[in-house]
Amino acid sequence: MASTNSWTLEIESTVAAPRMFKAGVMDWHTLAPKLASHIITSAHPIEGGGGGVGSIRQFNFTSAMPFSFKKERLDFLDADKCECKSTLIEGGSIGTKIETATSHIKVEPTANGGSVVKVDSTFKLMPGVEVKDEITKAKDSVTNIFKAVEAYLVANPDAYN
Repeated sequence: MASTNSWTLEIESTVAAPRMFKAGVMDWHTLAPKLASHIITSAHPIEGGGGGVGSIRQFNFTSAMPFSFKKERLDFLDADKCECKSTLIEGGSIGTKIETATSHIKVEPTANGGSVVKVDSTFKLMPGVEVKDEITKAKDSVTNIFKAVEAYLVANPDAYN
């Protein structure tokens, strides 16, 4: 029987919530190959331009990843609240280790002008598959993504204003 699992993560940043959301979530397909070229070779919208509900983005990976690509669909977006939900629809470990996977990202402002990125990920494993260190790796990967975005935005104060 397949089991449903989830994990949550909070990442604090000195960058304001709207900038972090625009760069790290909505335009990640543009920044990813620049900021994480050791992992992501290319990324692009394949349906809907990548920025609206129903849009699909594809990310292509280097051999550093255990799969060559993933496609994700944007299911919910509230840009004013810096919040979105997406579903992994193809690639990644879909069909081999995972039946379904969704993520919910919300970037909230903090009192000091920075933000906190909140990530909730839920996935249903294929029958007989067990999670070992994959959750730790996923959390580390997401943390590294947002820390790379933060460094980019701090170094480029006029970007994504």
